[in-house]
Amino acid sequence: MKKLFIFLLLFPLLLLSQQKINGTFSPAEDFTYAFLYKATPDGANYVNRAKLDSLGNFSIALDENAKTGIYKIVYAIPPEENNFDLVFNGKEDVSFAFSMSDGVNFTESTENKLWASYLNSMDVVNQTISNYFTRGGKNKKAFNSIFKTLKETQTSYEGLAKGKLIEVFIKANSPYIPETFEDLASYSKNLKANFFNSVDFTDDLLRSSSLITDRVSGFVFGLSANTDNITYQNHVDIVAEAIKGTDAKIQSPVLEMLWQEFKRRENHGLANYISENFLLDIAKATENKILEQQLISYKNTSIGAIAPDFTIQNEPSLKLSELKGDKYYVLIFWSSVCEHCLKELPKVKNLMSTISNTKIVAYGLEKDAVNWSEEIKKYPDFVHGIGLGKWENPLVQTFAITATPTYFVLDANKKIIAKPYDFEGLEKFLSIEK
Repeated sequence: MKKLFIFLLLFPLLLLSQQKINGTFSPAEDFTYAFLYKATPDGANYVNRAKLDSLGNFSIALDENAKTGIYKIVYAIPPEENNFDLVFNGKEDVSFAFSMSDGVNFTESTENKLWASYLNSMDVVNQTISNYFTRGGKNKKAFNSIFKTLKETQTSYEGLAKGKLIEVFIKANSPYIPETFEDLASYSKNLKANFFNSVDFTDDLLRSSSLITDRVSGFVFGLSANTDNITYQNHVDIVAEAIKGTDAKIQSPVLEMLWQEFKRRENHGLANYISENFLLDIAKATENKILEQQLISYKNTSIGAIAPDFTIQNEPSLKLSELKGDKYYVLIFWSSVCEHCLKELPKVKNLMSTISNTKIVAYGLEKDAVNWSEEIKKYPDFVHGIGLGKWENPLVQTFAITATPTYFVLDANKKIIAKPYDFEGLEKFLSIEK
């Protein structure tokens, strides 16, 4: 009875010791669940999830043993694109409101509100700097006043963050502040040279957050109005120099993020530059076989590369490199059980009736030949081949295939000259070339 009495006395204290993550998503009908993850330098570990009520509210309780640091809220799929960071210090609840249009607004949590306030204040000063140089940037008095404000703002927030988890973030975001007057050319040069001086790429808290990748991305893609490959390459080199000397596992996610972004932008030159000069060696050093294969496959199937050769048919033997007599070859990886493929292949057949000097090579990725052998009868003018094993077929990795149908347009020498996303892209390309 005595033990029960003590427990009843302590139970309210145990409840009070639990911190909560509270949120409101709007409009409520656009969201269903909130997933909470504990971020680490190597990824994120699932913690819990909560179903939103009719008003878009949720709450997730964390026990007294919950680790402090960076947590991520995932609110939609794909998760890597639909998430945001929050700081949990183990001493306070975290509450926020979120919408797709306005982003996240923290309503409770000293740490998170301070970080948001800091970013807003710095944005205001940075906009003032931009306006100053846009107007000519020759007034030394105005220059000194603006950068005095910038320095005071940074110093003030570092003081407010003293002893808090967010302190390392505010210091890492410390801007370049000239000591004397600089014109636009000098300021731009020095800003670029000093951009990463305050970033500790080895800090686990920073590595667990999106700050490093956000800062690197902002530097490479947002610092200069020039978007030519010479500028991009220079920016990539500066990033590589900034992280040089750190562990390969620290360098890898930074460079992979840049590689993925250039890949998304279909900038094959810069993506392969990162791979050949930095990332492929890192993938090998860290024994990241998946990344290594992705880099090799992407390079081998980039615009301008000769398509990897393979045997299309065994009896009689026919290789891709042996095809002759046409100006273009359209290589299609498809499947007879892929609904999208079954809709697009008839369109390709009709398109070919209007285009000459082009041969279709349709290579089926199949579990067996039953459906495939019937389906190919509809396309007697295509060159057909089958790869059993479907997604386990070696050509899936060789050509970096992630979906069917996947299109490659080759010239007479089997050089890749286009990688249309879909039939519409293929039709547009061939219509221009015919």
